[in-house]
Amino acid sequence: MKMFSHVGLGALLAAVTVSTAFAQTQAGPYDPSAPKTRAQVRADLIEWRAAGYDPLDWIDYPENAQRAGRIVAARRAQQAGDMTTQ
Repeated sequence: MKMFSHVGLGALLAAVTVSTAFAQTQAGPYDPSAPKTRAQVRADLIEWRAAGYDPLDWIDYPENAQRAGRIVAARRAQQAGDMTTQ
């Protein structure tokens, strides 16, 4: 009887592991309200800084951030367009 419970537990653990791995690899629709990982936040900051955003520039703050936001949005749209044509 104990052997069957170990086999059942092993099968349950394998099913959960496979279903979790499958759920993580599925590419779902982009959800901007979903929480981001630390790596994603860092990548976003690098992208914004490359577009000209300076978080220490408080004098030109709203314009600085809005301009960089437009540049980042345009680059992402261009990348998304490039990916759909392939």
